[in-house]
Amino acid sequence: MKPERSTVSLFIAAAYICIAALSGSLAHSGEHKGDAHFTKHFNETLFALGEKGQMSIELLLDEKEYKIGKDVIGIVVHDSHDEDVEDASLAATVTGTAEPLKVKEKGGGLYLVPSAGLPKEGKWELKIAVKKKKVDDSVTFVFPEVSGHKMPAGKYDKEGLKGKKLQ
Repeated sequence: MKPERSTVSLFIAAAYICIAALSGSLAHSGEHKGDAHFTKHFNETLFALGEKGQMSIELLLDEKEYKIGKDVIGIVVHDSHDEDVEDASLAATVTGTAEPLKVKEKGGGLYLVPSAGLPKEGKWELKIAVKKKKVDDSVTFVFPEVSGHKMPAGKYDKEGLKGKKLQ
């Protein structure tokens, strides 16, 4: 018994729809066309958008709002789709230091670097570079200036990072 022509056509149409949906989901590149929104989770952290706008970095400097461990700084990385960036290559460097800081991934977009050896006074910079597939971006925090510019938790876009919080 041969299947009817309409049944075969329906099966082929369904297969095309499944293939199109699957290829669209697999094509997620980390790039975002349009206005990307980024989430800052905590109030007492530092937050910046990557120079290319491909990701955001939230620095957890202590354990006031999230338990990260002793003598470490937490780095939360989100891509332009506001998703955790996992299994990425992070390079954290400090002004005047030849060697980059050792970065350890904890999961869920959280990475840790040791706080021992970071300058305690004077002007210095912490640069964090993130690489993963098509995400290749960096953020530079200038201390102590950045310490006085903490923003409340919430969602931000490029304009929001200039002081306007999204609802």
